[in-house]
Amino acid sequence: MSVVPIRSASLSAAEVSWFAPLCSDDYRYLGVPDGQYRSSWENTSRIIQRADELGFRNILCPSSYQVGQDTLSFVAGNAPLTQSINMLAAVRCGEMQPIMLARTLATLDHMLEGRLTVNIISSDFPGQKEDSAYRYQRSREVVEILKQAWSQAEINHKGEIYEFSGLTTDPVKPYQTNGGPLLYFGGYSPPALDLCGEHCDVYLMWPEKKEELAARMEAVHRCAEKYGRVLDYGLRVHMIVRETEQEAREYARTLVSRLDDEQGRLIRERALDASSLGVAHQAKNRDSADEEGYVEPHLWTGVGRARSGCGAALVGSAEQILQEIEEYKAMGIRAFIFSGYPHLEECEYVARLVLPHLQTCSLPQVHGRLPASTPLTPLGAGPRR
Repeated sequence: MSVVPIRSASLSAAEVSWFAPLCSDDYRYLGVPDGQYRSSWENTSRIIQRADELGFRNILCPSSYQVGQDTLSFVAGNAPLTQSINMLAAVRCGEMQPIMLARTLATLDHMLEGRLTVNIISSDFPGQKEDSAYRYQRSREVVEILKQAWSQAEINHKGEIYEFSGLTTDPVKPYQTNGGPLLYFGGYSPPALDLCGEHCDVYLMWPEKKEELAARMEAVHRCAEKYGRVLDYGLRVHMIVRETEQEAREYARTLVSRLDDEQGRLIRERALDASSLGVAHQAKNRDSADEEGYVEPHLWTGVGRARSGCGAALVGSAEQILQEIEEYKAMGIRAFIFSGYPHLEECEYVARLVLPHLQTCSLPQVHGRLPASTPLTPLGAGPRR
């Protein structure tokens, strides 16, 4: 298995993040709706505040047209309610006019005092179906316009989709003065990899076998090399960690014990990205798994039976999970976005059993995206009580 060079080889710390289930994705039993876990402001804001208290470095705030809450409104509402955690806001390119988006994100970055990061998404909109090349060209132009708005005195852009000339960028500069918020990105097609290689900072992957992740990282690394850039790499994966492996596997079985496969199929297909290449790879994982759903000794695909997108979980004892994380880090992965069911409870397990044993960092600080006067948070501090 090949190892991809990471941006800062001397830095052993990782960005360990959690997940805010804005899109009706919180359960006691997977696929069985439960009112106390619904995508409400009360439930999801409580999760992000607790993740902040426990010492997670970032939190993914996803986006969906079908279900859930508005991402950017949610991020804005939580800005004054959190202290240290960054927020990874998912943005669907083209949904908002690019210059208005630049202003909105810059405003959020000030509200968060530099704690904003952005997950760039290319997707169809409700009632529309565009080919992949068009969607990624739209995303490319949106990102290029954002970067001009955040770093130049005016915007001059002439592309296939957007055209602007001589537009002032005052006062849309973000709080982070060295290029604006860090851009996280995930995608599988050649146009996606090229866009990430040229413009984005962190390439996010869904869980697959390690040799497949390594091959994907090498492909992205080659794209970035064309532009003289080196990226960081991230893994978005669910988590079931307990004191023992037996407890973790038993909980995995309990989690899907009431799942109706037809209901699971409906949940998977309600997402607009249900037919994407990335989702197809998650389905391939399930097809090649053993009878209990394990595609690797500690990578369980049962989550994907009732979820589009990230469809596998790391399952095991704290020692086993930490070993898995170290193996991913050795490959060059330095950003981890974990989640679990129910999200608040699994957040507590991960904070108690895993976080104290990891040296953690904030990638925007590592990349110099915060003002020089902003002190770095101590690494390896573990959860705060």
